[in-house]
Amino acid sequence: MTLALTNHLTTAFTIVPKPTSSTVLSSRPHRFYSTKTSNQERKDYDLQIESCQDILLEAASTKASDPDTVLQSLESLEKLMRQKRKMEGEAVAQDVLHHLGGKWRLIFTTGTKKTQDQFKTRINYFPLKAIQSFDTTKDPMEIQNAIYVGDFALVKFEGDFTFDLKKSKLEFSFDKISVFGITFNLGKGDAEKMGAASGLGSDSNVKNSEKNKKAFFNWISADSNIATARGGGGGIALWQRVQE
Repeated sequence: MTLALTNHLTTAFTIVPKPTSSTVLSSRPHRFYSTKTSNQERKDYDLQIESCQDILLEAASTKASDPDTVLQSLESLEKLMRQKRKMEGEAVAQDVLHHLGGKWRLIFTTGTKKTQDQFKTRINYFPLKAIQSFDTTKDPMEIQNAIYVGDFALVKFEGDFTFDLKKSKLEFSFDKISVFGITFNLGKGDAEKMGAASGLGSDSNVKNSEKNKKAFFNWISADSNIATARGGGGGIALWQRVQE
């Protein structure tokens, strides 16, 4: 269920009012550069990547940036990171995976093409508390996706994932669901069918499951503060790291 319970609940929500005051998260995090690119020889795409990430960090911190600007920055970052991976190899995706471990709160998402067509909207700040967690220290690596009220998870999916360094592609499957704290095991394709039936997931995930293919999203970036990815259903999203 691509970007399960995150990428598809963006239906009719509007942007929250701009707060009277805000503080951008900590200073610009350390950037990774492969041995092919020294700090003195930083390529134009690195500077453009940093510019996009500055815009997205501001959006994540305030939820007040213009949504069209946020979307343009996401799409530009996606292209630039693709270029960076082509030029610098798997080390770029390895750095993304290194930063991916931890908890992330969904801030902004376009939703899938299905939800865009259904609700005639594509750009939204996400008003609910949706947390996606990754544990990259386990074997297999583990993923959780949940919607919270306060600190209580109303619904939570759990499973495992793999990460393709060549494509920066994360494939995952859920085998458990917890509803109001009660956990149930999920059979093959159950999570995908639940997502498609409720509108929370993509129909393509059901078809992929029938072909023994996992749900996926292409991870664009991840650093100390923000992360970005495009789901298999076509939506693109921005997360902010949950500070613990």
